[in-house]
Amino acid sequence: MDAFDNLTSNFSRLPGIGKKSAIRMVNWLLRQDPAYLKQFAQNISTLQEKIKPCSICGTWTETDPCPICSSELRSKNQICVVEQPQDVSTIESYGEYKGLYHVLGGLIKPLEGMGPAQLSIQPLLMRIKNGGIDEVIIATNPTVEGDTTALYLNKVISEQFENAPKVTRLATGIPVGGDLEYIDRRTLALSFRGRSEF
Repeated sequence: MDAFDNLTSNFSRLPGIGKKSAIRMVNWLLRQDPAYLKQFAQNISTLQEKIKPCSICGTWTETDPCPICSSELRSKNQICVVEQPQDVSTIESYGEYKGLYHVLGGLIKPLEGMGPAQLSIQPLLMRIKNGGIDEVIIATNPTVEGDTTALYLNKVISEQFENAPKVTRLATGIPVGGDLEYIDRRTLALSFRGRSEF
């Protein structure tokens, strides 16, 4: 069954999905209404056409700029720097942070060929240069790469700007080696409140 095997292979490439889970998914889809399957396939096929990175912050959006960047209700003097667009969703889900965001698109990982030039650091510096930013909150994951990236950003911001904004890091309520995507809301909220300056 080539169609079955091909779809199983497609699903098993998704993060966190092994071959057994992929087989279960395909079997489940085979029992569903054809109208649902058509809608499901259409949603996947048009995903990259409809959703793009925001030209300002880099998070996923259907409108450019994204609703966060264009909102008049957001605090314009804070930027929370995150690794990936899904981190924006995670932080937004707890509903306490009311500032802006900036997505780096990764972390500094020299062994994988990811240096500062491969990340969205220059656009961040331009946003700071344009003025009005009092605080840059670095919310990279508490890993070796996350800490390296945070230290690099702090150094660049403090060296590049005479009146540099305050640079803070989320408190250590997040376990070392943890991932923002899997942190509970309460811990994340406390991490924001207890963030420390470099």
